[in-house]
Amino acid sequence: MLLLSCSQLSRGFDEDPLFENIGFELQAGERVGLVGPNGVGKTTLLRLLAGLDRPDDGVVRLHAGARVALLSQQPNFAPGQTLFAEARSALDELLAAHDDMVKTAESLSKATEEAEHKALAARYDRLNELLRHHDAYNVDHRIEHVLGGLGFTAQDYHRSVDTFSGGQQSRLMLAKLLLGAPDVMLLDEPSNHLDIEATRWLEDYLCKQGEAMLIVSHDRYFLDRVVTQIFELHSQRITAYPGNYKQYVRLRQERYEQQMKTYEAQKEYIAKQEEYINRVHYGQLHKQAQSRRKVLDRLERVERPTLVEVPHMVFGDVRRTGDVVLQVADLTKAYDRPLFTDLNFTLERGKRLGIMGANGSGKTTLLRVLMGDEKPDSGIAQIGHLVDFGYYDQHLKGLDEDKPVIRAVWPEEDPATKEQEMRNLLGRFGLMGDQVYQRVGNLSGGERSRAALARLVALGANVLVLDEPTNHLDLWACDALEQALAQFEGTVIVVSHDRYFLNRVVDLLLVLEGDGRVDVVHGNYDTYELMRAQKAAAAAAKPQAAAKELAREGNAPTKPAKRKRRFPYRKVDELEAEIALSETQLKELEALLASSDLYRDGDRVKETMRSFEDMKLRLQQLYEHWEEAVELN
Repeated sequence: MLLLSCSQLSRGFDEDPLFENIGFELQAGERVGLVGPNGVGKTTLLRLLAGLDRPDDGVVRLHAGARVALLSQQPNFAPGQTLFAEARSALDELLAAHDDMVKTAESLSKATEEAEHKALAARYDRLNELLRHHDAYNVDHRIEHVLGGLGFTAQDYHRSVDTFSGGQQSRLMLAKLLLGAPDVMLLDEPSNHLDIEATRWLEDYLCKQGEAMLIVSHDRYFLDRVVTQIFELHSQRITAYPGNYKQYVRLRQERYEQQMKTYEAQKEYIAKQEEYINRVHYGQLHKQAQSRRKVLDRLERVERPTLVEVPHMVFGDVRRTGDVVLQVADLTKAYDRPLFTDLNFTLERGKRLGIMGANGSGKTTLLRVLMGDEKPDSGIAQIGHLVDFGYYDQHLKGLDEDKPVIRAVWPEEDPATKEQEMRNLLGRFGLMGDQVYQRVGNLSGGERSRAALARLVALGANVLVLDEPTNHLDLWACDALEQALAQFEGTVIVVSHDRYFLNRVVDLLLVLEGDGRVDVVHGNYDTYELMRAQKAAAAAAKPQAAAKELAREGNAPTKPAKRKRRFPYRKVDELEAEIALSETQLKELEALLASSDLYRDGDRVKETMRSFEDMKLRLQQLYEHWEEAVELN
């Protein structure tokens, strides 16, 4: 069902419009990702669709009485309101409809005239269907489900909203939008203040909803899991691509290459015609030349296709370190609670170490301990030979805000560096022209981020320590950074919640679980997800195996009437012997999956997982065969 459409939409604040003459439709159940470089007008477009801004031209239409809502970035809560009450206020319309239905039921019970009774009955049915459709008979459970999924606890319910942090208040605004369930959800960076666990929950929740969604997000993993279509806002227009983010990247490149072939073919055709016209214009074939000129004049010219400009980031050559950059043994640190306990790993030269965990789990503290800026409670973090750390601070405080960019990046201890060399360096990170003389404090977040990365190159760091480096970068700058890190000859340590980034960059991953435990994963984020899934499957399989064991010991319930055989005849004791052997093999596979050594070899991981799943299926069939044999033999 069509819920929202817009046509010939244009909006601009300066001489050049952000976009013009764009149009599209949103159907029920569609989840569309809106992507584009920073500054192209994505948030402006969402505000137009929500009715919070007016277009210079064009129209936005809501169809079939659809409701639309934009995820607010600015908290606006009633003073003294509790968390639960504020979340519940998102359902005020449904609660009012419930009260109306109760009153209608009371009036219906007293109605004596047939016409009045019929009208009240129809109203009651409409209200009942509305409440049933929105699950309004289970309001408190819905609120608890959403608040819990976004990281709030039962102890938070009766706290005043004023006492929560800015990030927690942003999560509450997201909870209210989800609970309100408008027909069209406009979500601007919905995962910004969520840790990975809450982001996983949000992804699953959105995929189960039937509303239409337009989602602006820099989280490519999120876009891969959630959206069914991508709108690219670039060069003042929108181009639609089916599928998720990964498909969009492939289709965008294919479309560009095809358009470039068409452009080059037309360009070649025009050049040949021009050459012919110029050659014979004054000769006997001048009439043919005039005819071809008319054809060229009527020809609709194909525009040269463009891609989003991407900075060509390069970290360059660095001094070689020793073979071992970090040797960590029994590393432990705690404040009011354990952050990491008995952590052991080796970081070799050229490796890319990723660190991830929930907010407040101790990631930045671990970085400081590894660099020697903070002492552990026990254990050691031995720094290797000739290691020069270059630290990228997620808050971008490493650059002097009052200096021009070129001076803030220029190493003070290296006066011999030529200005043109610094301009060339900044150009590699997308900072060009007059930008290099702007005051750092006047730069956008993305520009400051790229300047901070350029400073690491200027300092000659051979071990890059990056704390959330993708926070301020658009999708294309993230891609450029990932490629630059892949080509970097030094070593990388990165703290990140960006799962897509971790997948493309790291080959060793530390996951801080928040209770002092640290999972050491020899692989990237997807390897960690495989480990998580296998541990969950193994935990779920144990109660089933225990139940089967009880059944074999003679505690099975009374059997129903005899049935036809599904399996070939086998003796019960033969089946029991095979079951015992298979259970032993399953336990061995479980133990193998729990071993960190396994995850050093990706092919072996996949083979072991396949064997584990095959053995579980085989055991299930053996249990069913055994039950049949006990009943029918």
